Amino acid sequence: RSSGKQGHALAEEAAARGAAVTLVTTTTLPVSAGIDRVSVATAAEMHRAVGDHAAAADVVVMAAAVADFTPVSVAGEKLKKRDGVPVVELAPTVDILAELGARKAPGQTLVGFAAETSDVAEHAAAKLAAKRVDLLVANDVSAPGVGFEHDTNEVLILFPDGHQHHVPLSDKRSVARAVLDAVAGIRTIDSTQTGR
Repeated sequence: RSSGKQGHALAEEAAARGAAVTLVTTTTLPVSAGIDRVSVATAAEMHRAVGDHAAAADVVVMAAAVADFTPVSVAGEKLKKRDGVPVVELAPTVDILAELGARKAPGQTLVGFAAETSDVAEHAAAKLAAKRVDLLVANDVSAPGVGFEHDTNEVLILFPDGHQHHVPLSDKRSVARAVLDAVAGIRTIDSTQTGR
């Protein structure tokens, strides 16, 4: 289960670098003064909140591990064993990252995350292209000490030109630094090419 620690580390590092930060989160982790926290509880609420704030952002980092599926219906009361095993029907959730990629404003930088359990580089490269992001940060969440609920992470940052940057197992704030350094690097290249 996602803890939100990596997203919070990214928000804290961005704020420490002087960015105006809006953090859309499901967690109750503390945030520094100056970070605008938007609390949500469901994938649908996250979709709305991100949609409300993304257009005005220079950089959007979508680190949230939003479930790919959600129950079609939610029981209004406790399910009883005497009624038998329930059938749970799932429907796909909105792909927030793909939607952001499809409507990305000129000059905006979009960073996606991919939590994988096998063929990390291959799956991440496919996601980088399909979601139309500027950077894709992938991790193998089945590896020890990596990803969900850990204080550490190990990631592979993929760039559209095909090169990759490996960040070895380290604390999530160090991973945040590496990701934001990569963002700064591509934004510098982009501004040089466009003359902005």
